[in-house]
Amino acid sequence: MTISVGDSVPSTIFKKLGSDGIQDVPAEDYCRGRRVVLFAVPGAFTPTCSAQHLPSYLSNAEALRGKGIDAIACVSVNDPFVMQAWGESQGVNDTIDLLSDGNGDFARATGLTLDGTGFGLGERTTRFSMLIEDCKITQLNVEENPGELNISSAEHLLESM
Repeated sequence: MTISVGDSVPSTIFKKLGSDGIQDVPAEDYCRGRRVVLFAVPGAFTPTCSAQHLPSYLSNAEALRGKGIDAIACVSVNDPFVMQAWGESQGVNDTIDLLSDGNGDFARATGLTLDGTGFGLGERTTRFSMLIEDCKITQLNVEENPGELNISSAEHLLESM
């Protein structure tokens, strides 16, 4: 079953690399009491994700915060070391939280998976964005073609808020 507007954020645990090593980031704790923009990419360092998707949120972070967004998070089925390296290469700093869904638990729990086995990528998350308000999904934008960036961009999210 695919997650939809009105559903709660799945009870999964992301990973993030911090100063003390790998840290658990429970999805519910991350979203509780906050307005969160969460967008998912098929893979760090991949063309559309690196050239368009992540940059759209970097360049629009201030505008999103101006609309009352408390946190912006990017999720991918990559390990926390890759996510940190990708963030460093993109100049993310503290603007966006890069959350690892290394085992694909969140992707499977949302039903928004992508079969990348034909490209040697395994099961991934598809490209989407969501607005979460106190753990409830209030907006969900899933790309029909995960190789394109149309409705899951920061610009589209801003226009629809």
